Amino acid sequence: MKAFILAGGFATRLWPLTEKRAKPLLPLAGIPLLTHLVEKIPAGIPITVSTNAVFAEDFEKWKKAMSDKRLAISILIEDAGHEDEKLGALGAVAKWIREENINDDVLLLAGDNYVGFSIASFIERFSGKPLLAAYDIRTKEAAKKFGIVLTEGSPNTSGSIRVTGFQEKPADPKSTLVSTGCYVLPAESLPALVSYAKEHPDNIGGIFEEFLSKGMEVECVSFAEPWFDIGSFEAYREATKSLVGERVLRGEQVLDRETQFHGSIVLGNHSKIARSSLTNVVLFENCEVEDCVLENCIVDDDCILRGVDLSGKMLRAGSRLVRS
Repeated sequence: MKAFILAGGFATRLWPLTEKRAKPLLPLAGIPLLTHLVEKIPAGIPITVSTNAVFAEDFEKWKKAMSDKRLAISILIEDAGHEDEKLGALGAVAKWIREENINDDVLLLAGDNYVGFSIASFIERFSGKPLLAAYDIRTKEAAKKFGIVLTEGSPNTSGSIRVTGFQEKPADPKSTLVSTGCYVLPAESLPALVSYAKEHPDNIGGIFEEFLSKGMEVECVSFAEPWFDIGSFEAYREATKSLVGERVLRGEQVLDRETQFHGSIVLGNHSKIARSSLTNVVLFENCEVEDCVLENCIVDDDCILRGVDLSGKMLRAGSRLVRS
């Protein structure tokens, strides 16, 4: 089996945090989102991470930092400088399959998803049929934002179940079971994927509908552990709360004094906080905060904040807000 991780998007909905940073490299609870994912892949499975030319250097630095994990990681650079030049998610997979002559089963992962479940346990459920991991998001209102998986009978966490159909961000969901961007594709299904990608290069979920239309059985496994599609400010905050809980997560060489912390707090490396109140706040690295009240804020690298009250804000790296 080989693993292929899609990490080539430009994530404009999370700007300014992703204006100059790939979303899979966004720190989540102090660790790049991509690292959370890669560390769950069983040892011995070669990993290819597909990204675009804009972030190539950043991914190479990330790979170097991962060298002590003893994982076989390759970075595949797509020659795209902006969204309009991209091959599309499925197009990138198909290109890799063709050019690398892939004839193995493929673990296919969306690099901007956090999965709390064991990928090893997921792979163990693979029976040779296309398999996807699903999560019960519980409410139909929440389900409207995602790709819905329809199954034969009620899904459970003890085994796989047959998939009967899909709905893409439906106005009236028939299920609350959503796809998590985690799939296993059997080797014999890859030619169908390559063919389908020629006309539908950006429809990664559509390949499973294509499998069904060709009479192939598709299965899914439902997991109860936390899952987040980090596609918005709100999703990033919720994922942080889930992983951090009601505590303060400190990076290296953090200095704080006369400060009150409430809720989920992440303090990046070399940050300094004094005489402030922080509630559900993420500070990235090298930030300075003095005499501030911050609530539900995400503050990028190298920001300086003095004497300000902020709520529900994302601040661009290098921002300087100083009340005179």
